[in-house]
Amino acid sequence: MPSVEKLLTRIENRFDHSIVAKITHGELTLEVQAADLVAFCQCLRDEPDFKFEQLMDICGVDYLHYGASEWSTDKSTREGFSRGVKKISSSDPSKYPARFAVVYHLLSVTRNLRLRLRVFTHGEAPSMPSVVSIWQSANWYEREAFDLFGINFTGHPDLRRILTDYEFNGHPFRKDFPLIGEVEMRYDAKQSKVIYEPVSIEARTLVPKVIRQVGGAHPCDPLREPHKSRET
Repeated sequence: MPSVEKLLTRIENRFDHSIVAKITHGELTLEVQAADLVAFCQCLRDEPDFKFEQLMDICGVDYLHYGASEWSTDKSTREGFSRGVKKISSSDPSKYPARFAVVYHLLSVTRNLRLRLRVFTHGEAPSMPSVVSIWQSANWYEREAFDLFGINFTGHPDLRRILTDYEFNGHPFRKDFPLIGEVEMRYDAKQSKVIYEPVSIEARTLVPKVIRQVGGAHPCDPLREPHKSRET
């Protein structure tokens, strides 16, 4: 039995509550309830059957309009794509149980295994228990997910923005965040400080164009016949 399937068997034997599991490309993904996250991670780190000593990464996911993209087309368009111009609704139904999720990537150096945990969180103000007490590396990972997705990690010792400005408006990795942003900043010499103003960029729908040479093959076409020198 492959090591990933053995790991899944050990996890199913250890935890009495139902676990949603999926093996894809030789890697195991588990879906865990937010209320069980801390206790579950504690067992994965400490118990000898698992020994996931390292938290490699934490990333947020926004499943709004997942799988329904106007860019998924094999036809040309004369109207362009309106993403980032037209504001999309955050109330559209999704095939997932919640709009937001947090994904944890774990590594067991002892057993040479990787494991992925996915935890869904509900509401426009999503919340998740912090795992900083289990893995110290979660500190900055959780701050990044908070900054970019607006996911609040309860129990985090210093939950503040880490990539954007402290006065930044919104969370830029949310699917309904406009591509032109909410505000723009500049330095005002009279006030001797940086000020925030409404966005001055005009919202436009860009139309992709294909440029072709008229009247023959392109000079860089590899199928073009080689140039013949003039006879003297």
